[in-house]
This record gives sequence, structure tokens and C-alpha cells, in this order.
Amino acid sequence: MQTRCHLSVLALKQAEKYGEREAFTYKDFGGSAWKTMSYNRFALLVKQASNALLNLGAKPQETIGVFSQNSIQYLVTDFGAYGVRVVSIPFYATASEQQIQFMINDAQIKFLFVGEQEQYDKAHRVFGMCHSLERIIIFDRSVRISTHDPAALYFDDFLKLGEGLPRQSEVEKLYQEANETDLCNILYTSGTTGDSKGVMLTYGQYNAALKANDEVVPVTEKDRIIQFLPITHIFERGWSYLSFSKGAHLIINTDPHEIQQSMRETHPTCMSSVPRFWEKVYQAVKDKIDRSSAMKQSLFRHALEVGRRYNIDCKSRCKRPSPLLAMEYKLMDKMILRLVRKQIGLENAHLFPTAGATVSPAVERFTHSVGINMIVGYGLTESLATVSCDREDMPYTIGSVGRPINGLEVKIDENDEILLKGPTITPGYYKRDAINKEAFTEDGFFRTGDAGYIKNGELFLTDRIKDLFKTSNGKYIAPQMIESLLLVDKFIDQVAVVANERKFVSALIVPEFRLMEEWAKDHGIAYDTREDLCANPKVHKMMMDRIQTLQQQLAHYEQIKRFTLIAHHFSMESGELTNTLKIRRPVIYKNYKAEIDKMYEEN
Repeated sequence: MQTRCHLSVLALKQAEKYGEREAFTYKDFGGSAWKTMSYNRFALLVKQASNALLNLGAKPQETIGVFSQNSIQYLVTDFGAYGVRVVSIPFYATASEQQIQFMINDAQIKFLFVGEQEQYDKAHRVFGMCHSLERIIIFDRSVRISTHDPAALYFDDFLKLGEGLPRQSEVEKLYQEANETDLCNILYTSGTTGDSKGVMLTYGQYNAALKANDEVVPVTEKDRIIQFLPITHIFERGWSYLSFSKGAHLIINTDPHEIQQSMRETHPTCMSSVPRFWEKVYQAVKDKIDRSSAMKQSLFRHALEVGRRYNIDCKSRCKRPSPLLAMEYKLMDKMILRLVRKQIGLENAHLFPTAGATVSPAVERFTHSVGINMIVGYGLTESLATVSCDREDMPYTIGSVGRPINGLEVKIDENDEILLKGPTITPGYYKRDAINKEAFTEDGFFRTGDAGYIKNGELFLTDRIKDLFKTSNGKYIAPQMIESLLLVDKFIDQVAVVANERKFVSALIVPEFRLMEEWAKDHGIAYDTREDLCANPKVHKMMMDRIQTLQQQLAHYEQIKRFTLIAHHFSMESGELTNTLKIRRPVIYKNYKAEIDKMYEEN
């Protein structure tokens, strides 16, 4: 059963409830061994952090920043801040010096908590240009502090300031003063279309979100939740807090590149993720099957078909499978499907919330068919994650983003924009009065910028309104929808669709180079560089054939007519990707203007 209380005392309430039960599994920075931490130990560290913050001079509603990968120290810091009404502002671990300097100065951050050497070095270099910043507090004890840096303090030493809880009476007084309208976090958007904005999130929003999600997401205290996304991301943050409030066991994965290894080592039952993760899983399984014997391929396809009929035709529609189908599914699950899940590290799979981008119907069907309960949803930072999601007790449709959570008003305006009002919606952007006026309608609905429609109580997304393209022929193109179709192909790693004010649709495509190179070798194609490989006519024809197959369902004017293979990845360093790995279209179009113009030259 969920513990419902103000977020400032949640760690303490869970310790009273669960005591010495294990709450977290984690690794030290740079460590290889998994460790565990009890609810009691976590609550004690949280109280020490609260006391330490007071000893350093933190005042209610002042701001701290956390610039780190996921770690146990990150969670201790956040909940320690909540205990003394301090606002915690998360930074992506990959943020640039320019970004962190902007956020520190914009929010007047007083103390910055950093993870490893890279984050410390960036923070140290901008320190002199951030007049509000007084301290840099370092999670990883192995970080080398710059000579003559009186502002730096290791996290262990920070916690010692709170040992013995010298200010606990003041902390408890602040517990009493905590309220729903206090700011809890400011989350800066990654800025796909412009400058970063700080989204204000209150304790009232969190309380409403935890209650609403508890009603529709059946995570329990028996679940083992692995963190895949950064806690900086509102989806992971909301999901982790929900799981913690339900008494589930949290597995903190510090390095995203190690997620599959971590899954195999820790045996999670649940994980929140983005569609790209499942696209990669789909591609890997499909590739492995394609390399199998004809008999194995046939058996796997049969197992998938049985899984589809059982999980999609019946369970997703809340229909009882026939005894014969149930028996056949049990057999196929034991022989085939369970082995697929085990390969991914999900032999005890329970539920897997997925949001952040369009989920390809092919990927969603595959995931459900192999027995993985993907809960597709939709949300924004401004809505404190969840707007809608699939529900186990109600029918859901492949391709939808589920049903709106309780307490949230969802309205579709005359331009098909999704509008939101309710207790989980942000009061606005930090110190952005002009933008706030534009962000809300006169009757108080938040403008999401996403287009969609509601059918039979389910919400369907069409595309980002700002991303909609209009060709020179007057046809509207939804690039994300086309991109999601292409990304299920094993040879495609990244794609950016081009169409705005152009005669037809084109695309910049970054291949999955390992597979592309293997294909070239198998077909006797010689090349010296990746540029040579991308320019090869045989490679181009193979890709065009695959693209034509993928886009058969699209209208003629939506189909890609030309594409260019790019020999290196879009990256955050070049400004082409946000910290959440979403493409920044204006930057990509600027960086690849010559390649794009060439695709529209007359033959």
C-alpha cells in the first residue's frame, strides 16, 4: 500500500514502516560490486543531509543544484533538501559548461552537488562566473580537487556536518511548515526549439501525481525497479518516487551504457524507459532470429503469433483467452518467449512504463507478444510526467498513449492541440512571465504543443505542432511519425526527416554501422572509410528498398523520396541532440544544409 504524505517526510515514514528492509541496490562511483541500503539507513542519511544543509546556511526555498549521474548520494541530497524546504534543481550529467552556468545564474543556486571528475571540472571552471554559488559538494571521493579550491567539499565531509543531527529540532519545525505550494524542484527543459526554461514543480503537484499514478500503475512492494533514465528526467524522477512510496526496491544504475548488464545481474521486475530502448531490443532479437535456421525462425514466428493473440487480441481488450489459447501460450512461453525475456535480463518481468516519444506499433506489438507488459504513456515535465497511460483493468489500443489519469482535464482545441488543467500541472516557468502568458489559455489550460485526439476515452498523439512541416505543395507532414517508422529498421540508428517548404520529403540517416559494415563484407563491397560506405550505390539501393517497405502505409506525399547517409552520429557536443537525446532540428538543418540542398537539386 502506498505511503501518502508530504514528500519532505516520505523517507522517514518509509523507515518507520519498513525499518531494516532493503530499499536500494547500488554501486559506489567506479565500483563493481552491488551494495544494498536499508530504509532506516537511507532515512538517517537524509536527516544528516538536512542538518548539514542548515549548517551550511541553506534557507527555505533557496536553491541547490545536483549535477550528477544517478547515485544513492543523489537521492539522499534530494530528500535532504526536501526536509528543510530547499528547492532541488537537477542537471543532466552531460550538461555543458554553458548550460550549467546559465542554470546556476538563472536560479541563483547556492550549493552545487556534483558526481564525478567531469562534472566537478566543469563546475570549477564556471564557479567564478556564478556569483550566487558558494560551495561545490562532490559525491565521488576519488575526484581530484583543484589546488586552492576552498569552495569544494566531499559529500562524506558534507554529511559529517549533520552527524549527531545537531539541528534536528529546526528540521522538524520545517517539516511542520512544509506545504503544498512550496517549490520542490525546478526542471530546466532541454530546449529542442529554443532557450532552456525552468519548469516549476510544487509539492502539491507531486502529491497529486503520486496519488493519481498509484490508482493506475500496479507497482507493489514486491517489485524491483531499475533506474534506466537519469533521475534528472521527470519520467524517471516521478516513477522512482512512486516506486519508493509503494515500498518497492530501487536498483540505481549509474552508467546507462551498462543497463543490460545491470539488468542481468540484478533481475529487475520493472523499468521505465523510452521507445528507443525497446526499438534496440526489437532490432537485436529480430536480427538474431534472422540469422537462425528456417525451423527456428518458423517456431519463433509461431510463438510470437500465439503471444499476439493471447496478450493483444485478448488481454489488451480485457477478454478472457480460450482454454486452448491459454494452454498454447503457456507452452510457447515456456519454450520460446521466456528465453527471449531472459536474454534481456527480464525473466521476472512485471511492468514497463514507456514514454517520451512515439512508440512504433510494430515495436509495441512485439513487446506485448513476447510477454513484456509495456505501459505506454504520455506526459511532459510541465505535467509532472504522466498525462495518460495504458491501464490493466481497461481495454487499450496499440498506437494510443492510454487514458488520462484521474483529476486531470484534457481538452483538444480547434488546432488539435492537447490542453491540460489539473493539480499536476506546473504553475509556470521560473521568472518567465511573458512565456507563461503564452503557455496558458485564458481559462487556465496549459498548452502542450502536442497535437492529438481522443477516441473511446483513449488519447492518441499525432505530432508536435511546432514540428509539423508544410511542403511547398501545401501538404502537412508529421516528421516524428515517419522517423519512428524508420527507426525500427536494424540498419538505421538515427534519422532526421526534412520537408518544411520543400517539394517532397527527404531524410538524413545515420546507419547502424556495425550491421552495415557486416552487410558490406557479406556482399563483397570494398571501402576505406565510413564516408565511402555511405556513398556506395549498392548500400544506398539496399537502404532505399528497406525504406520503401517500411513506408508502404504512408500517403504518397509523406513518403521519403531521397535520403543521405551520414558517416557520423548526431551528438550533444555538436548541439544536434538535447540532453534527453532528442534531435534539435534547427541545428541539424543548419549543420547539414549542404547535404539537404543537394537532395533537392534537379537531376
